[in-house]
Amino acid sequence: MPAFVLVHLRKPQLNEDVFTYMERVQSTLEPFGGRFRVHVPEVEVIEGDWPGTLVILEFPDRDTARAWYGSPAYQEILPLRTRNIDGAAILVDGVGPDYDPARTAATLRARTAR
Repeated sequence: MPAFVLVHLRKPQLNEDVFTYMERVQSTLEPFGGRFRVHVPEVEVIEGDWPGTLVILEFPDRDTARAWYGSPAYQEILPLRTRNIDGAAILVDGVGPDYDPARTAATLRARTAR
């Protein structure tokens, strides 16, 4: 099951550190089978408030995504981004091709009925 790292970058400040981070991040992903799925300078907000931008990375699974994030190569460049851009990163599992939100609703309904 694929896993995704979602990074909400609030008020990005572009500078040489951030450019260096961007130039080097791809090489940290490759050994872990990671790839960019979304990397956009602007998002179109259709509901609510979303200051900033979004990056979505895909990995083969959660353990591999964790291994990438904790890798020496990534940890070496991470401060180039975190010192310059306020943000948050989360790790989530994807859903399979047979995912049905109605089944999830039924499961959650049964849990709340107890």
